Amino acid sequence: MSEQQSQQTRVFDVVVVGSGAGGMLAACRAADRGLSAVVIEKSEVYGGTSAVSGGGIWIPCNHHIDELGATDTREAARTYLDACTKGVTATDRLDAYLDVAPEMLRYVEANTPVRYESLPKYADYFQHLPGSMPGYRALDPLPVDGASLGAEFARLRLPSPGTLIGGRVAVTSKEAHVLLSKAPGYMGLALRQFGRYWFDWRARFHSRRDRRLTLGNALAGGLRRALLDRDVPLWLNSPMRELLETDGRVTGVQVEYGGQRVRVLAKRGVILAAGGFERNQAMRERFLPRPTQAQWSATPPHNTGDAIAAGMQLGARVALMEHVWGAPTVHVDHEEKQRALFVERNLPGCVVVNGLGKRFVNEAAPYSEFVPAMYRDHAQTGASVPAWMVFDARFRHQYPCGPIMPGAMMPDSRIPAPFRPLLYKAESLDALAAQIGVDAQGLRDTVAKMNRYAASGVDEEFGKGGNAFDIYYGDPGVKPNPCLAPLETGPFYAVRIDAGDIGTKGGLLTDASARVLREDGSPIAGLYAIGNTSASMMGVSYPGAGSTLGPAMTFGYIAANHLADANHLADAKPVASDSARASTSEFRGVTP
Repeated sequence: MSEQQSQQTRVFDVVVVGSGAGGMLAACRAADRGLSAVVIEKSEVYGGTSAVSGGGIWIPCNHHIDELGATDTREAARTYLDACTKGVTATDRLDAYLDVAPEMLRYVEANTPVRYESLPKYADYFQHLPGSMPGYRALDPLPVDGASLGAEFARLRLPSPGTLIGGRVAVTSKEAHVLLSKAPGYMGLALRQFGRYWFDWRARFHSRRDRRLTLGNALAGGLRRALLDRDVPLWLNSPMRELLETDGRVTGVQVEYGGQRVRVLAKRGVILAAGGFERNQAMRERFLPRPTQAQWSATPPHNTGDAIAAGMQLGARVALMEHVWGAPTVHVDHEEKQRALFVERNLPGCVVVNGLGKRFVNEAAPYSEFVPAMYRDHAQTGASVPAWMVFDARFRHQYPCGPIMPGAMMPDSRIPAPFRPLLYKAESLDALAAQIGVDAQGLRDTVAKMNRYAASGVDEEFGKGGNAFDIYYGDPGVKPNPCLAPLETGPFYAVRIDAGDIGTKGGLLTDASARVLREDGSPIAGLYAIGNTSASMMGVSYPGAGSTLGPAMTFGYIAANHLADANHLADAKPVASDSARASTSEFRGVTP
């Protein structure tokens, strides 16, 4: 073999494709189990969808619940998961998650800079189902100091602008809740955070980016620090082009780097953690309900399903391909992805209607339920994709909507140019209906009903504000229902809502060890998949905040443990001749 050919081959025990939270945690755990690992990232920045997410994880029976004096049981959690997944997910996968997720959390907090806190008031999404809890299972990452990353801070994927106050200042989800609901102390909190940001003089000389990492940036940044501490290399700008297979076993990946192909061989196995296919229009049209557009997604543009397609080429079975982690989104000019409306819909004084001017869903419903409701109604009326969020001048003055801050802070005359096309405005409901192409009589009738519901405190159609989840982001100062207020003060406003997503649910079907399965149910030796590259263990449901990242991290942890198990040594086949091998230690911490 020539010297040039030798230089184009790298050998590790474990190759991880994708640098989201699941992938980085898997590599970290593999290193702690004594294996050499490398993380391959397609983009020029690391963190994937995890970095732009809330960073939350949904972990039943986590140890913080006991610390807060509450109680959860595995039996209750299993009852709730069974009710949510409705038999779609194999029981051993559910058991693996419930058994290992609390252990994974303890490992992360003991061995990385990432720390979590339980949210006592952030309820499971389906309070009517048996085994649900009014809080505690959802956990929020605590802030991480971006300065600890050194030069890698600049390579961390930027947070979603919708999670930053004023487009600059990072806050945790607990802090965001205080600010949005105007809870006691909200003004002091805002002043402290803005003051902290501006007095970080060293950072302000170089960038407007906040070095206090929160939400998904805290999770991704903390895990990147953990990889640096273990000298685990992370290669950027290195898209996987194909999986390498020998005698039915995956032995590595072909990677493109610097315009050249590099063989990255895996002595133990490959973990695919490269996200879903939501930014691949052809795959969307093949698998998802229509109409569908890649541009409606709130995820980074690199999630094009490459790893899923590579697995399918090897005969892997796929499942849940017609489903997404739905989230209503709005378009902002010149931004790479749309912004999801997570909390605005809970606030009092707004209504969401279809083209007939009629409601079709509880506005405050979990985002994962909102988009399926759009498609169900669209199948009947042809008028719900897109839908419209309508509100009055009082709502506009008091509350944010997408990138637009409350009118008290950002009057209409001061709305930045990129945001202006988002907002429709008229002096009357009829004039607004004409602008957005909605039936005027239908809109008037709907608003009249909402005004009656606001007075009584009971939404007789969809129950908005009738459970613990709905009211979490309601306005506690509004009575009798913190999610309902009349729409009666002009001018009136509307925002277009697209059937967006925060990722696709469908992917490679895996077993309880995260191994990718063939059509006949047998595992593909050496191949694992986690996160949105795998078919969701949550089935078509979304039990609570963090139901994407919780399983991604847990099954990344499981996959690393499975690869580290000694019995794999007997099964593994040589991946290259001795002359083609490169010293693993030689390539720790470097790029090819």
